[in-house]
Amino acid sequence: MTPLPVPSSPSPFVFAPRPARYDTVDALRGLAMVWMTVFHFCFDLSHLGFWPQNFRVDPFWTSQRTVIVSLFLFCAGLGQAIALQQGQGWARFGRRWAQIAGCALLVTVGSVVMFPQSFIYFGVLHGMAVMLLVARLTAGWGRWLWLAGLLALALPPLAHHLLTGAWADAAPWFNSRWLNWLGLVGRKPFTEDYVPVLPWLGVMWWGLATGQWLLARRSAWLQWRLPTALRPLAWLGRWSLSYYMVHQPVMIGVLMAVAWWRA
Repeated sequence: MTPLPVPSSPSPFVFAPRPARYDTVDALRGLAMVWMTVFHFCFDLSHLGFWPQNFRVDPFWTSQRTVIVSLFLFCAGLGQAIALQQGQGWARFGRRWAQIAGCALLVTVGSVVMFPQSFIYFGVLHGMAVMLLVARLTAGWGRWLWLAGLLALALPPLAHHLLTGAWADAAPWFNSRWLNWLGLVGRKPFTEDYVPVLPWLGVMWWGLATGQWLLARRSAWLQWRLPTALRPLAWLGRWSLSYYMVHQPVMIGVLMAVAWWRA
């Protein structure tokens, strides 16, 4: 009698396949990266005196910044919905989160050198690190994420109204660096990048809710095959954190070299 084959134990060197990527989400993130690059290049030109612009007040620039940050955080929410649907555990989430938090710390250190009076202590990466944890913990809210996002967007204007009126005595507390990262401030702090938890968590919550809805009802929209011309955007979107950390030092270095050469 022929013995039955004994099932072989899985090799410790066989790794689980990487989760599938959604090119449409990556391309949307890549579009935000391209737009951000153009925005930062114009900012660098202004900062170095080549093309003076008022990036703090001029609506042409402030509105672009709002859209760019919104795209980033909306895509981050979409990404969390996809990661959870694919069974991403806390260990893998933690590794990615640690990369973002570490890069946020590097941004702070670099900005202290470049902008000692207005260094970045809670910019887009700092905010994203906090918001990703919140999004992960609240992903089970389902449809309530839409309402939560709306409340997150509405709270800062209400806080501003109260802190410049009836609650003026509390303004120094909420405007301090210890609490202004929440976004419930009476005035914006003087810093080169400020992305507080509120209202921006609302954008990430809406991205998370949109991702959950698409995966449940319109998954084909996420699997749409990109035209060849748009595939570089998807590639850029997959390497968004690395690109984010490299693009500004490169552009500033090149422009500083041009300024030195022209002097």
